Amino acid sequence: MIRMDLVLMAVVGIAGIVSIAVFSQRLGVAAPLGLVVVGAVLSFVPGVPDVEIEPELVLTVILPPLLYSAALSMPAQDFRRNFKAISGLAVLLVVVTTAGAGVLFHLLIPDLGWAACFALGAVVSPTDAVAATSMGRRLGLPSRLLTVLEGEGLVNDASALVLLRSAIAAMAGAVSLWQVAGDFFYSVVVATVIGIVVGIVNVRIRGLFQDAVFNTAASFILPFVAFVPAEELGASGVLAVVVAGVVTGHLGPKYLRAADRVTEEVNWRTVAFLLESAIFLLMGLSLEHLLDEVDAARLSTTEGLLIGLVASAFVIAVRMLFVVPLVAVLKRDERRAAEAFPVLEQRREKIAQRFADADVPASRRAYIGRRFDRATADADFLVTEKLGWRGGVVLAWSGMRGAITLAAAQSLPSDTPYRAELILIAFVVAMTTLLLQGLTLPTVIRLVKIPADDQERLRTEYGTLLAELADAGEKELAGSSSGADPQTVERVRADSLIGVRDERGSSSPDPDHDERREQYIRLRLLTIAAERGALLEARARGTYSSQTLGAAQRRLDLEETRLQALSEQP
Repeated sequence: MIRMDLVLMAVVGIAGIVSIAVFSQRLGVAAPLGLVVVGAVLSFVPGVPDVEIEPELVLTVILPPLLYSAALSMPAQDFRRNFKAISGLAVLLVVVTTAGAGVLFHLLIPDLGWAACFALGAVVSPTDAVAATSMGRRLGLPSRLLTVLEGEGLVNDASALVLLRSAIAAMAGAVSLWQVAGDFFYSVVVATVIGIVVGIVNVRIRGLFQDAVFNTAASFILPFVAFVPAEELGASGVLAVVVAGVVTGHLGPKYLRAADRVTEEVNWRTVAFLLESAIFLLMGLSLEHLLDEVDAARLSTTEGLLIGLVASAFVIAVRMLFVVPLVAVLKRDERRAAEAFPVLEQRREKIAQRFADADVPASRRAYIGRRFDRATADADFLVTEKLGWRGGVVLAWSGMRGAITLAAAQSLPSDTPYRAELILIAFVVAMTTLLLQGLTLPTVIRLVKIPADDQERLRTEYGTLLAELADAGEKELAGSSSGADPQTVERVRADSLIGVRDERGSSSPDPDHDERREQYIRLRLLTIAAERGALLEARARGTYSSQTLGAAQRRLDLEETRLQALSEQP
């Protein structure tokens, strides 16, 4: 029999999450900040039940779908172009922070072994980009900076958890530095392979489904299909989930129906919102219980709070220092990209001359041309989408920790010395960085006056892409409309994607009441398929930004979904 108190708690919890999120939005505060504060206050209210975050629940049940949802919307093109910045922050900075914080904790708690110190260092090393990106979008941060922050948030959990696992193993026995490095390499390689395989198999199988409900239901198990085998093989299940999500998002337009992808996107956004909000609310609600644990273990609450504050200052300082050479490296890459344009053109001309004197298949010519187009587009991206010192300042101040830090701390073995105090330290680091940096980040963004994306350039680019897609649709229509009613063909042509067409849609009569409806729908779906093929080709060349490609993709998906629904009507 269902316990009504659990049902009531679930209803009140979801209603509270939505209410706090709406109220935080009106105040101009990121929802995670409001949820943590409200949860912390409620934890001391008499009658509110004690809450203890179960690490296994967070790390194995909540984290995989959260990361999958974020990875699903991460364009593979942007991830590749920003790989150096993302890997630097998500891997190298995590390693540096873990090592430095481990030394700091050993100085502050001399009785704590080195392995436990490094374990706690791994706990406080990963950042949570939810609050930063939610505020950044609202305040108009450039898309490249948001991509770096999101990419870091996707990967650094995997890096930190692998290091934490190695440190916990060292607590039980001797582990060499080479073993840690070998485990890290093995974990990354195996997880990447599993993620790629799961992502490809996922879209190929789900592409056979003809029902959006079945398709979305199948997608809900995908994070765990990637996570479980990777963990069983001793690799990073978190990284496998991220890779599977990126692969699915990249291949989805090619294999999945538009209606399936539209439905999946909405459902996953809802799931991610509820999971993210719940985990931040639980983080705040666990405060009072955590303090009770420290008292029960006869440890010093004051000492834990002070060490937590010192550790917070340390991780903030390390990130700020790390970002300085990172931005310098990125600026060097920008200079090299500017110098690469004439070199790429010279190589293109040489290969064109070589092809002119040889019998080269058309497919080979197209492949080489696509590679040059993408290399040129990558260089242009680095030159035009610069981060600069303003972006570096925002990047440096976006190192908020979140509930994953607290959950990782809870996963420390029960026989760890000073365990309750270590968890309190991790909680203080998460709360301090989340509130201090989260509340002041909007001010920092305004002070540095970081320029937003060039909207005029994006509009021009969008119009150019729509015109390119319209040409592909026109060619398909010309070859597929033989014998069709001329009036219907003209209506299809008028309703196709044209760069100068009114964004509100076509003024053509609704074909629902047209006796030639089936003919109209068939031709429109054919033209949309051709336009999608041209869109995927443009994405492969890399000549358009992800914002432009995404906007065109959404437009095609909505139109195709409408037509498919129309075709199913009696």
